[in-house]
Amino acid sequence: MGRAYQNRKESMAKTSDAKAKVYSKYGRVIYVCAKEGGSDPDGNLALRGLIERAKKDQVPSHVIDKAIKKAEGGGGEDFSVARYEGYGPGGSMVIVDCLTDNPNRTFGDVRQCFTKTKSKIGTEGTVSHMFDHSCIFMFNNDDEEAVLEALLMADVDVTDIESDDGKITVFAPHTEYFKAKNALTEGFGEIDFEVDEIQFLPKNSSPVTGEDVEMFDKFLEMLNDLDDVQNIYHNAEFS
Repeated sequence: MGRAYQNRKESMAKTSDAKAKVYSKYGRVIYVCAKEGGSDPDGNLALRGLIERAKKDQVPSHVIDKAIKKAEGGGGEDFSVARYEGYGPGGSMVIVDCLTDNPNRTFGDVRQCFTKTKSKIGTEGTVSHMFDHSCIFMFNNDDEEAVLEALLMADVDVTDIESDDGKITVFAPHTEYFKAKNALTEGFGEIDFEVDEIQFLPKNSSPVTGEDVEMFDKFLEMLNDLDDVQNIYHNAEFS
């Protein structure tokens, strides 16, 4: 179907290489997911996907269990989702997803990352219309027709499906996440998903060259240092 899959290194900046930061960010998002959707991974597919992803990123079980138990206790911080959009170095388009217990603080911190790197933060909808908000599943399988049939039989609105080197990648609107994952697991049993997540995928890329490359790296580094930042999506393409 023609659209190349953009892996995590291209479509999303990893929040941090430091293990402590990775553990903290996973702990926060698992806590929020368990608190909102229930602590049983069998009944909360989003939580199950997060746990599987955390384990692949080598997050210790005790970090995961602590976040879930904290959610079961009903107390703890009251985190909310905050999303910021704007233009990064070189005119690239950027979306920053955060989990925060203090929106005013988080906005100020993120805005500073923009202003200190000759970037411009915008309002809601500034650039998000130039991204597809998609759920993505990648797993070992070489029968594209069978996978597509299972999804269509479950009335999943598939936007793209690709088969490459024994792997299938399925794209669907983010609202179809649970339906799509159920259809795949019911049709093919327990699947060890290589990718199981929701991302903003850019509809087109923006070349970033010259001094803007260094500035963009600084921009990402500043955002990655913020504890509230969970994911960063952009359409920058480096020569």
